[in-house]
Amino acid sequence: MVTKRQSYVQQEVPPTGNSQASLASGFTNEEAVRNTQAVKEQTAVAMRHSLLLLLACLAACGVQGASEFKICAFNLQSFGESKAGNDDVMRTLAKIISRCDVSLLQEVRDSKQRAIPMLLERLNKFDIHHQYDAVASERLGRSESYQEQYVFVYRVDTVRVTGQYQYPDSRPGDVDAFSREPFVVRFKAPNTAIKEFVLIPQHTTPTNTSKELEALYDVLQDVKKMWKTENVMLLGDFNADCNYLSKRRREKLRLFTEKDLSWLIKDKTDTTVRSSTSCAYDRILVNGDAFSKAVVPFSAKPFNFQLEYQLTEEEALQVSDHYPVEVLLRNAASKVSFSLSVISLLLFISR
Repeated sequence: MVTKRQSYVQQEVPPTGNSQASLASGFTNEEAVRNTQAVKEQTAVAMRHSLLLLLACLAACGVQGASEFKICAFNLQSFGESKAGNDDVMRTLAKIISRCDVSLLQEVRDSKQRAIPMLLERLNKFDIHHQYDAVASERLGRSESYQEQYVFVYRVDTVRVTGQYQYPDSRPGDVDAFSREPFVVRFKAPNTAIKEFVLIPQHTTPTNTSKELEALYDVLQDVKKMWKTENVMLLGDFNADCNYLSKRRREKLRLFTEKDLSWLIKDKTDTTVRSSTSCAYDRILVNGDAFSKAVVPFSAKPFNFQLEYQLTEEEALQVSDHYPVEVLLRNAASKVSFSLSVISLLLFISR
């Protein structure tokens, strides 16, 4: 009986694509995997380096363009030739005002028109990184013996004046409502989120505070209509606290009841230098939602120059009996922060 011999032949499995490539290149499968992994790691490292470089560039751009825009209001307490001739006072004023892109100066009693040029000269020597100029109202007041000016000092490299308007204070039925009618100025600041805005200054007479603040609401409406804008800020020494403005009177004023107005300097804020007083005389408020959103949150505050420059109360009072109040506007370059966030996320994912 012939036994049929069974033969088992092992069939060869054809190599896969990766294996074929490995064989063709002379590498084993394990070596090919290692090489592929190494290439991936090198690509990831290169990507991280590129993202880090871009992150650094964007951060640098952000640092250069994202320093917020500062608006200040400062009652200089009878600023004229006498105070301008005090070297210590002028040194301190230069320090204070050079912190701001726009500064509203009040109680400028410069009858010979010499004090403001002296201040500008001092500013431009003190701050070599910016150039300063000013736009001023006429001398305002009901009597020849006591008159003041509103003066806006501004950095010409960050902002420019695009319009000015001396409110006539001749509203029918309420002629001469103000002792010092507002001198309204429109500014263009292209690097801010708001781009263009209007500043309405007011230094009220303490004995007539409530009437002047009520009339200031009419000025706001007049300016909004004339220049067709909602981007309006009102600022200055309103005398809007303590004995000059009671809570009962305040509740009846349209500036306080109008929902579109945001009071940035709050009631319990002390804007006075004297340790014996604590009153929120100096205020800043903005009109409209767009302007409110353009303000850096919680940036509105008085600037305590006495503490900052280590002055005695007597030395500080030689400068003024008021602290300046200030607020920051968002910079358009702050949009860079979104790009930075995205890049940071990509860096995290690429790890």
